[in-house]
Amino acid sequence: MHIEPPFYGVLVAAILYWLGGRRRVSAPQRGRTAAFVAGLLAIVVAVDSPIDSLADRLFLAHMLQHVLLISVAPPLFVLAAPWTRMWQPLPLRFRRTVARAIVLSPRARWLRRTSHAVAHPLCAWTLASAILVVFHVPALFDLTLRSDAVHQLEHSLFFCTGLLFWGAVFDSPPFRARLGYPLRAAFATSGMLVGWLLAVVLAYARTPLYTPYASLVHRPGGLSALADQRLAAGVMWVPGSLAYSIAIVVFAYRWLAPVHTLRGAHT
Repeated sequence: MHIEPPFYGVLVAAILYWLGGRRRVSAPQRGRTAAFVAGLLAIVVAVDSPIDSLADRLFLAHMLQHVLLISVAPPLFVLAAPWTRMWQPLPLRFRRTVARAIVLSPRARWLRRTSHAVAHPLCAWTLASAILVVFHVPALFDLTLRSDAVHQLEHSLFFCTGLLFWGAVFDSPPFRARLGYPLRAAFATSGMLVGWLLAVVLAYARTPLYTPYASLVHRPGGLSALADQRLAAGVMWVPGSLAYSIAIVVFAYRWLAPVHTLRGAHT
């Protein structure tokens, strides 16, 4: 049985998480644990399941991988907030050395500044949107289908920039989102619109855009290359918008809820 490299990262993350909080049984922690496990499963389904094999012959499956790595696994990880819990099992001396170097060392000043800048909502949005669009440019997309290394890089960048994007939407203790509720709703809306724009291009293209899929003689289900491409656009358009839509509704409600409460108190 062939195991993809990302599976080992998932395994290490699961072990660290388990070691870091076996005794925590509070209700909020159980919810975070459920989100963490669901996020890990989303990664495994995307990169080490039959979907990964099917993605070589079906653009629809390939797009499902992208949705899982951009708008399913990252928001689940951010909501799970596993950072402190995964840090705890590491040796104390190692933790102290690394923390002291990162927080206090003058040599790490560039790292602190870079991290602060990259986590800024505008930078996070720009990086996530640019990675999504660039990797769907036909020349680069075709390269990911020919080179496993580039394909792994693509998936890693989708997930990492997804963490940055969703970290600007949801609080993830000890980190807090910098935006207020209305701006968080607007931020999620803008991220969703980038995916919609790409879906529109795929759906209304008159010819298949990606050579490896266009050149296939047979596809599962007997789909044509153009039908496969349009179904992939539908995956990005509908399932790919679900997390963004939930975030928009939640933060719009939280923004408006105090107004309704105040009005109710006066009536």
